[in-house]
Amino acid sequence: MNKIKAFLVKHLERILVLGLTSIILITHYFISQKMVFLNIYYLPILVSGYFLGRKYAVYTGLFSIVLVVFAAVLYPRSFYVQSSNAQLALDLVMWGGLLFLAAAVVGTLYEQKENKIQELKKAYVGVIEILTKYLDSADRYTKGHSLRVADYATEIAKAMELPPNEVENIKVASLLHDIGKMEISSELITKAASLTEKERKIVSTHVEKGAEILNSVGTVLKEAIPIVLCHHNFFIESNEDERKFSTLPLGARILSVADSFDAMITDRPYRSGKPVWQAIEELEKESGIQFDPLVVEAFKRVVADRVEVS
Repeated sequence: MNKIKAFLVKHLERILVLGLTSIILITHYFISQKMVFLNIYYLPILVSGYFLGRKYAVYTGLFSIVLVVFAAVLYPRSFYVQSSNAQLALDLVMWGGLLFLAAAVVGTLYEQKENKIQELKKAYVGVIEILTKYLDSADRYTKGHSLRVADYATEIAKAMELPPNEVENIKVASLLHDIGKMEISSELITKAASLTEKERKIVSTHVEKGAEILNSVGTVLKEAIPIVLCHHNFFIESNEDERKFSTLPLGARILSVADSFDAMITDRPYRSGKPVWQAIEELEKESGIQFDPLVVEAFKRVVADRVEVS
């Protein structure tokens, strides 16, 4: 069921265009004067161009033209009762040409808009990375932590074949997941000894503080807020209510694994970092309790690929 849901979400625009085109084709079949109905075919072209780009808009246009021409060959009189076949052919050529042109133009405009959006996204992600480097530099033990976590989380999201926009949201949230620590005393953040229970509670408030900071900048980072807010929550809280956290955002579950792994392998003032293999064992041990098993498996594939490359 989850695979079907993921497939529908991933291909929603394509399914919409195909469904719309199919409805128009079926409706067209039952209309006696079919030539009058031809301009309706611009609708799936516009939808395809707007959501999917030039290639899919052109494909939709060609598909529509081929089917209409096929129908015109089989039932020429249902298109024009009083016109000759030559006139029908000329009208179909003009209609098909304009339809093809509309597909190319709308698709091109969509791609130009997307390119501009991607450039802006790269710019703001770059600014966030610069900010993250500055924040991490305050503590030599956690220097580069957010960048490494973002790298792990991004690779996990790609391994799970998430849509590009989700991958980007997860990357941004990972870069900023510790930004709330700005509001907490640096003495606690860099304390060499283990924290007391009271101090641990104070440090744990960085999650809510981080969400408040991100919320203060408006809607630009709104997709990152739930991920940052929930990334310290367990996948399953307890045996009494084992589904309490089953609705955690997937991004938060991915960030949780990436963040925990980097924390385990990194040296801290009060302990040395664990070897990679031991950190993986810890993730497997807590899989299904603290961590989402699917995310853990995806991360193991990421680590395996990196070992092979190196």
